[in-house]
Amino acid sequence: MGAEPRLSRAGRLLPRTVRGKVAAAAALAMALLLAAGGIWLYVVLRSNLLDNTTGRTELAARKVAAQVDAGTVRPLLPPPQDGVDLVVVLDEGGGLVAASQQTGAARELAGLRPPPGQDSASRTLTEGGHHEVAVVVRAQVPGGPASYVYGTTVLSDVDDATGAIGWALLASAPPLIALAAGIAWAGTGLALRPVTSIRTELAEVGSSALDRRVPDPGGADEVALLARTVNATLDRLEQAHVRQREFVADASHELRNPIAAVRSRLEVALAAPDPASVRAALDDTERLQRIAADLLLLARLDAHPQPVSEPVDLTLLAAEDAARRRTARVPVELVADAPVPVRGDPAQLERMLANLVDNAVRHARTGVQVRAAREGNEAVLDVVDDGPGVPAADRSRIFERFVRLDAARTRQSGGTGLGLAIAREIARAHGGDLTAGPGPGARFTVRLPGRF
Repeated sequence: MGAEPRLSRAGRLLPRTVRGKVAAAAALAMALLLAAGGIWLYVVLRSNLLDNTTGRTELAARKVAAQVDAGTVRPLLPPPQDGVDLVVVLDEGGGLVAASQQTGAARELAGLRPPPGQDSASRTLTEGGHHEVAVVVRAQVPGGPASYVYGTTVLSDVDDATGAIGWALLASAPPLIALAAGIAWAGTGLALRPVTSIRTELAEVGSSALDRRVPDPGGADEVALLARTVNATLDRLEQAHVRQREFVADASHELRNPIAAVRSRLEVALAAPDPASVRAALDDTERLQRIAADLLLLARLDAHPQPVSEPVDLTLLAAEDAARRRTARVPVELVADAPVPVRGDPAQLERMLANLVDNAVRHARTGVQVRAAREGNEAVLDVVDDGPGVPAADRSRIFERFVRLDAARTRQSGGTGLGLAIAREIARAHGGDLTAGPGPGARFTVRLPGRF
């Protein structure tokens, strides 16, 4: 229980906007970069200066060691050069042999000796809050025991240089971090300015303003792609809204007349019982039932459900449909040389074929031909009649809902006006399509992915 308030308080301290998060990330990255780079620069600079100072001190000690080896060393050595502070020569027991100045450091230096197998060694000493480097070189007094030459240099210059670098890094870090955060804040603001415009315009889009579109900043970056995707989505929403509005208007128009007819005929039947009026009312009721069933099926298809995937033979499906139509107004002929297997929902594919054949039988003069075949990797189903056909200009409009092209397609003989729309939606739900083409009369072709 106690951890949740702490987490919520920590969450409130974090930036909430994208600009704030990017600026904070840039500031953190700059701080880490300065810390890592500053430490590296400090270490490398101090090491380099210390190596140079140690080299100068060792060189001064070796010059005196050469004098010791030659037996020309004097008790008072000349002052060393190159910034070296002190040169001292001690014997094996630590006694003072020679020095460049009066000093009491012999005792402290006597403990520094070269390791076995080497003739020199160095060490950094701390005395009175100051740092100094000490170098010892082994020398050999002619005819006598070994001596040791010590050189020391105070590291004040090294400390001053590294201290100045450290303070400069510490002083420059806050402005650099603030500069990085400011640049990130400004750059993110410029990059997100189109997003603000998109959000503002999108907030104005409503059911009565679906024709509005968000501004496209151009280019090929993520924001431009977002704007185009939003506009494409708004296009689909507008089209869906228009289709829904037209569909509702068409459905209400189609249902108004049958409902009014049923009511009037039932009123007549109540006033004077008449079997003909009751039969007509029943026919209108059946028509209403068919329209309602078609509307429900279209509503399910509009939701784009994944159809059942079962093996279906289009040739067998067409043969069964033709067998059921032996007493149809015109004969239905099946043309198929071999099975044409596909995968899909048998009930929906049967409904698709039935709608196409019903439409063909309704408008055919002497007969209907159904052909099932394979074409490449596709299964093709053709339904052809010898009726008046579909004009080329109307071959796409024929699949719209409640469309009747001419007087021959009346509400009494032309069905509900939903059969072809349902057939096309079923074909598309199965990964194919339904098109209208030229023929002796009307030709409707279904192409589905085959399963060969």
